[in-house]
Amino acid sequence: MSETGLTTGDFTEENEPFSLFGAWLKEAQASEINDPNGVALATADADGLPNVRMVLLKDFDTRGFVFYTNFESQKGQEILGSMKAAMCFHWKSLRRQVRIRGPVEIVSDQEADEYYKTRPRGSRIGAWASKQSRPLESRFALEKAVAEYTARYVIGEIPRPSHWSGFRIRPTSIEFWKDGAFRLHDRIEFRRPDPDGGWDKVRMYP
Repeated sequence: MSETGLTTGDFTEENEPFSLFGAWLKEAQASEINDPNGVALATADADGLPNVRMVLLKDFDTRGFVFYTNFESQKGQEILGSMKAAMCFHWKSLRRQVRIRGPVEIVSDQEADEYYKTRPRGSRIGAWASKQSRPLESRFALEKAVAEYTARYVIGEIPRPSHWSGFRIRPTSIEFWKDGAFRLHDRIEFRRPDPDGGWDKVRMYP
């Protein structure tokens, strides 16, 4: 901590956001009690009204940030309607936050298939049984659907439903926030005009 109360740290010297994010995520994996890859995902409906919910980041690289969902769900439909989204990670144990926003693309079938095979068998059954985000007449109806698909796929591999896949946010903005005394936080934003462009780095007022 400097005499002014401003936080200091190597992250302010970084000129590329993905390696910095990887370093922060690694620290969060060591310090967060639950789901360090948990992230708030924001979308908007056709009227522009936002929705936000927690999802799990399943992969990231220089192409972007990947999560998986039912494309017939509310978030799936909203993303397919705009092909834009935003994320916010908050790691309370580290007093850090990362905000990400940009256009979205659908992951390849190969990527989706490979990840789907790593899921627990019950989760793969659930992808078939749950009509995500739609009204459920009773808990029994869900349990019945689970039983039916369990019986259908009692032997062998469970195929990935065509309506279940992944989205990749290809960021045009990634902001790193680090807590500082007296609310004099450090904020560094990486910006680029499009997902294939080079990054500019800007220090922001807290």
